[in-house]
Amino acid sequence: MHTQSDESLYHQMRGGDEQALETLYDKYERLLFSFAHRFTNNDRLSEEVIQEVWMKIWNGRVDFNTEKGKFSSWVLTITRNAALDCLRREKRQPTIEIEERDGGFDEPVERTVVERETASEVREAVQALKPEQQELIELVYFKGLTQQQISDQLELPLGTVKTRIRSAIQALRKLLEGRAR
Repeated sequence: MHTQSDESLYHQMRGGDEQALETLYDKYERLLFSFAHRFTNNDRLSEEVIQEVWMKIWNGRVDFNTEKGKFSSWVLTITRNAALDCLRREKRQPTIEIEERDGGFDEPVERTVVERETASEVREAVQALKPEQQELIELVYFKGLTQQQISDQLELPLGTVKTRIRSAIQALRKLLEGRAR
């Protein structure tokens, strides 16, 4: 199955395609909520921020320009600004430090949020693997053991360890690709 780029979904949505809006919303809902929550530290306010962001996008009050960066950075910037506006209306202070760079978005914050979200999805996907695959992923990626060390620890031939790790990684990749759709 070919997944459409965020940019093409955005342009379809701007043309009135509600399905494209729904696809983008589903893809970014958790990330944007987590991001807004870092500013507001409040579920209700974070939900209001997300609703405001998608209404602005759907109604064309904000425009995405592919030449200025990635869709994800753009939508996080809108979320950041909406969260700050919401906090001003509520007369509250943000719960994280905000750095302005050239009037632009704080990239390390975006990267941190995306990395946390990705790490969470990977942990969930690992939990869905068979127990023996979970153990191998844990030993390789979370404990940093070499294939030889795993072979010695599990008392398995090195070739068997390599094959099982490759199989576990393929299973994990399938699970993660399934979540991305």
